[in-house]
Amino acid sequence: MTSPDPLYPPVEPYDEGMLDVGDGNLVHWEVSGDPAGKPAVYVHGGPGSGCRPSQRRLFDPARYRIVLFDQRGCGRSTPHAADPATDLSRNTTDHLIADMELLRRHLGIDRWLLMGGSWGSTLELAYAQRHPERVTEIVINGVTSTRRAEIDWLYRGVGRFFPEEWERFRAAAGPDVDASDELAGGLVAAYARLANDPDPAVRERATADWCAWEDAAVSLEPAGSARPYSDRPDRARLAMVRITTHYFAHAAWLEEGALIRDAHLLKGIPGTLCHGRHDLSSPVETAWHLTRAWPEATLKVVSDSGHKGSATMSATLRAALDGYADAWTA
Repeated sequence: MTSPDPLYPPVEPYDEGMLDVGDGNLVHWEVSGDPAGKPAVYVHGGPGSGCRPSQRRLFDPARYRIVLFDQRGCGRSTPHAADPATDLSRNTTDHLIADMELLRRHLGIDRWLLMGGSWGSTLELAYAQRHPERVTEIVINGVTSTRRAEIDWLYRGVGRFFPEEWERFRAAAGPDVDASDELAGGLVAAYARLANDPDPAVRERATADWCAWEDAAVSLEPAGSARPYSDRPDRARLAMVRITTHYFAHAAWLEEGALIRDAHLLKGIPGTLCHGRHDLSSPVETAWHLTRAWPEATLKVVSDSGHKGSATMSATLRAALDGYADAWTA
């Protein structure tokens, strides 16, 4: 017997556009749902994954004004990072925070709910700590803060569960890489260099090897595709790997532990943190520490879910969003 779909029916945007955010970048945005509804913005993961239509379906379209946008260099934003000529030096966490503020003002929104997961949760938290007066609530699916410790775990620590796959991942980075140093000079930085190599064959091979490792890290989870990264279209994979390695080689330009240390800046903002118990790539530890530092946040650990989510996870997120819509008055 098929379980009922936990998401709302598909909805199409009623408005969209390209916002000039400076530095030659145009950020694609769209709005769906009720134009007079509770404003909410979905902050996608990756970094560099772009938005998907299914992300609209977490929100009640009769009660939410649903904003989706593609972060610099990915999705429908231009210039696209799949093009090796696209300069990433003006693509940083600070730039993305500024882009979100520009988009909020462009759409005439005073305050909005933030929803997103994985890398998106890091960007949500960084934005909310910079602009707490603009945030009504925060909902997170898969809590990360992009600490160096988290990057080290994902690209080295998880290797103890997949030693053969990690050895291939490490060997493909080159013989002179110090695998004990995951950032500058280490694996992530090595892949960042390979993803920017002038030879397209080198870039494509690095993209394939990176995605193969990402697939391995979530391979114990029963939900979703067995190859969620490798099966993406070539252009999307190239952009994601270039942007991801660029961000993670710099630990997202954040001080180690800053987002948890500064969680007091979220005082007064309700939060719902949803995390899969079986999320091996991003263990629940970060969500736990964040909840302890942010009293207004509630942690919901979903027992049948990992990083790829599950029907239970989708239902949990929808319930949180429905609850915030119930409490909203225009």
